[in-house]
Amino acid sequence: VIIKIMARLSSVLVCLLAAKSASAFAPPSSRLTHDVARPSALQMSTDSEAKEPVKVGVIGCGRIGIVHLGAINKAPGVRPIVVSNPTVSKAENAAKTFGVPKFTSDAMEVIEDPEVDAVWICSPSQFHADQIKACAANGKHVFCEKPIATDLAETVEAINACNEAGVKLMIGLQRRFDPNFLRVKKAIEDKEVGDPIIIKTCSRDPSPPPYEYVKGGGGIFNDMAVHDLDMTRFLAGEDPIEILAVGSCHIDKSIEDLPGSEAFDTATCIVRYPNGVNAMVDVCRQSSYGYDQRAEVLGSKGMIATDNVYPNTAKIYRNDFTGNADMPFDFFLSRYFEAYVTETEAFCESLVNDSEVPCTGVDGLVALVMSIAADKSAAENRWVKFSEVIEQVYCSSPTECSLLANSDMFPDGFKPASGIAEIGNIVVPDVDQKKEKGEKGSFMDKVMKGIWS
Repeated sequence: VIIKIMARLSSVLVCLLAAKSASAFAPPSSRLTHDVARPSALQMSTDSEAKEPVKVGVIGCGRIGIVHLGAINKAPGVRPIVVSNPTVSKAENAAKTFGVPKFTSDAMEVIEDPEVDAVWICSPSQFHADQIKACAANGKHVFCEKPIATDLAETVEAINACNEAGVKLMIGLQRRFDPNFLRVKKAIEDKEVGDPIIIKTCSRDPSPPPYEYVKGGGGIFNDMAVHDLDMTRFLAGEDPIEILAVGSCHIDKSIEDLPGSEAFDTATCIVRYPNGVNAMVDVCRQSSYGYDQRAEVLGSKGMIATDNVYPNTAKIYRNDFTGNADMPFDFFLSRYFEAYVTETEAFCESLVNDSEVPCTGVDGLVALVMSIAADKSAAENRWVKFSEVIEQVYCSSPTECSLLANSDMFPDGFKPASGIAEIGNIVVPDVDQKKEKGEKGSFMDKVMKGIWS
């Protein structure tokens, strides 16, 4: 009798599994069909023994979106349930490749999906700020590729929208998660080379981008050097004070007719940090020997430096040559693939464990401030304090900000941020800071208490 019962139970189990499998791989519609909304996994009681997986959506199924989607698919406790792309066939292909049940051409359907807890924004830069704000309005946690926005005021608005809504915001500055740069960071923190004295980074691309990419791209400091500027801050562990930048054109003379730093294919920056620490950055849009991405820190007790990353460790030894058999990686996704995956896993961990986000909206904001200041320095041929950029931002409310062209026109009662350390004058605490400090009350509550007076 027992054997017969077990046989029947086995048959039922097989049928159930077959039905589930058929449902999971059924062709999805190009329009979303929502199930009945269930409570967010992040809002469920912590008393339950088994946590529901954090359900995420991905906006943008281009190269970066696919890298993040692949990492999300492997991260424990997280499950992608919907993807979008304006070219819906790309979304469909991504959904089929990674077993995502839903796809769409409309990013707002991802953001408004009642099942989605968090959204990865991998769309073109011009859509980032509006999509971040929409995520905040819908109570979704956000991972966004840099930049948050190319406009400083809109960047502050987007950050504050998330902070006011109490949702996490992480910015994709992937070099912070590269194992080479992380090892340098560890050496500094562990005092292996003593106290930092000089920080150096370089970024040299294998070949220059087309004219159409450079035109309207915001210039070499905004679309290229921003990664290195952020890395100097990451390694220094301090907020920078001022910058001196210069640029020139050596590789592609066709861009010389473009405005401002868009006409540069080569640039150099010196950044001053507290305690007399200086950082030097050089960038160039062409390197004949492959993708050149290195960092060096000279300390009071020694030096640590990184090498480039190669496809393999093979070396050739001849009477006329000794060295690597192959050139360094010549594509950013190959060079930083591991970093992209690691940063995605880091945000997944933050969502699952409700832990602190490792790369915040403020980190993205400061990187933008540094690139804007570098651009200003090159244009005006002088040292520029970062406070000169930050103090131009005026916010009448957390999500209503503008740039003031003249410091003499500051509104009554407005207290500008005099430096990066005072960025809290324009950015409200994020959800992790509020949790850590036990702060309560909205942005306007703080205004009424005189924080901005």
